[in-house]
Amino acid sequence: MNLAKSRFAVGSFIGQLRRGVVETGSRRRMCNKPQEAKAEAPPAAPAAPAAPAAKVSHLGFKVPGYKPSNFDKKIFLWTGRFKTEDQIPEFVSFEMLHHARNKARVKACYWMMAATIGGCVLMVYLGKQDAARHDTLTARNMKKKAMWLEEAQKEREAAAAAMSEKAQ
Repeated sequence: MNLAKSRFAVGSFIGQLRRGVVETGSRRRMCNKPQEAKAEAPPAAPAAPAAPAAKVSHLGFKVPGYKPSNFDKKIFLWTGRFKTEDQIPEFVSFEMLHHARNKARVKACYWMMAATIGGCVLMVYLGKQDAARHDTLTARNMKKKAMWLEEAQKEREAAAAAMSEKAQ
């Protein structure tokens, strides 16, 4: 009984790991909508002259994200995240890109599974046609070997005729 309980506990823990419950401590997922910044009142202007705007602009924090490549944009369109390429923002979050890539991987796997099953069905159909004609692999190999033996015999006869003419 203890073995069954421990196996259930391990399976439950693995399932929670896959869902990300253990790492975050909750079942809530991250929101992929951009957060709106609260408007704060600007600080009072200092008495000293301010630095030029060009120097101040580079001191701000860099927006976390990733600039998608053309291939990433195609993935976003294929997975249905965005309808047109114009809707894709200049920078996207890593989570959004990761989610789109995973969705594309799953779609590609489904297409490969469908192609594999289709290939198997095609091979069964062609095999049944060959069986109906009594065309087996063994018969094909025997015909091919008989043809090779016949060609080799003709070459030997041609070589023997050439040797006999040369000897005379």
